[in-house]
Amino acid sequence: MQNAAPITSQDDLTTEAGKIAAAQVTPGMSHDAKDELLEHAMMGVLDRHVAIPWFGNIDAFSKGGLPRSQGLHLMHDEPRLPPMPEKPTLMDYLKKRVMLNNPHNNHLLQSANLARKNGLPEKLVLACLLHDIAVTCYIRTDHGYHGAQMIEPYVDEEMSWAIRYHQALRFFPDPSVGYEYPELYTRTFGEDYVPPDYVKRAAEHARNHKWYMSARLVTLNDLYSFDPNAKVDLDDFTDIIGRHFRQPKEGLGFDDSPSSHMWRSLIWPNNFL
Repeated sequence: MQNAAPITSQDDLTTEAGKIAAAQVTPGMSHDAKDELLEHAMMGVLDRHVAIPWFGNIDAFSKGGLPRSQGLHLMHDEPRLPPMPEKPTLMDYLKKRVMLNNPHNNHLLQSANLARKNGLPEKLVLACLLHDIAVTCYIRTDHGYHGAQMIEPYVDEEMSWAIRYHQALRFFPDPSVGYEYPELYTRTFGEDYVPPDYVKRAAEHARNHKWYMSARLVTLNDLYSFDPNAKVDLDDFTDIIGRHFRQPKEGLGFDDSPSSHMWRSLIWPNNFL
């Protein structure tokens, strides 16, 4: 199979994603639905070109290993990523990793902005800002669980709980609060898709929990199409982060918390060991 041309600019990303999305457009599809297709395609394109650790494809490994001088580079900073400060903060990670050239960043920003406009408590606004943090730069599989684990040592328990269970609740409508099954899921997974049993159990557990509405509110603000004219800046959430995220003095990733290793993985995503 021939490798796709490398993505070297935002125009390249938009062009390739636009071709993919255009092939899926159906007659009568709404503007919002087309926006969702494009955003989903952009996420997929970016994943293929950026998210996979590039050192996993070095041909020299299959030819007897690397010379020592080259091997040193396997444990250094990733030259294609901005360097992180000695004691990084959550904002450093958001700006230099999570939202770096990532089309998903608009989703996170607008989700948090919508939550703020809807009058949600600040800790749930922050939950909306961080709910897909694992998807953007860590792992897609069970992203709610991984995202919750990343932030658990630093936030209110209700916030991490909401992020953990929003993943399962996304698959289950709740007409009583106006939450419908996402049209994007139908297009992506098919009309007959049935979530696995562990997802069903997690959703049922969440439905009977005292914090059910906290996780449900994350899903209600977890939208894939937004007002194209809305301009949201990450710095708008600086104060909320300061009030609801306990920044370790050693730097996020170096405080020996149960999730420090996860944050370090964002600093050096391609280290060989």
